[in-house]
Amino acid sequence: MNFSHLTALARTTVAATQARLPATVRVPAAAVPVHLEAFPSEDIMEEGLEPDILGLFVGPAYGDAPGEGNLVPPQIFLYLENLWDFAEGDTQAFRDEVRLTYLHELGHYLGWDEEELTARGLE
Repeated sequence: MNFSHLTALARTTVAATQARLPATVRVPAAAVPVHLEAFPSEDIMEEGLEPDILGLFVGPAYGDAPGEGNLVPPQIFLYLENLWDFAEGDTQAFRDEVRLTYLHELGHYLGWDEEELTARGLE
């Protein structure tokens, strides 16, 4: 599937997911940009992350002020070609994984650690 089509599917999936969020989460979710990229950049790879990562949150968590060590604004990255490969070319599985990956990265933005993400079914 081409990247343009994957982008359209991911955008509609993220928008639908955001619309279903509780109001207390919807407001902060709207404040963090979501970038749809084919694959992680070389800069990300140099940080030691796996080339097949599905998503990434960078920046300070919601409510945290940017610090000297974290000058990047909060943002979520979804890596669509990796998500498509993970879904084994199945459109519904791709949408499901986009939703889950977005929620997982949003959880990091909200300050939830891996244990909290797991408890919420977002592992």
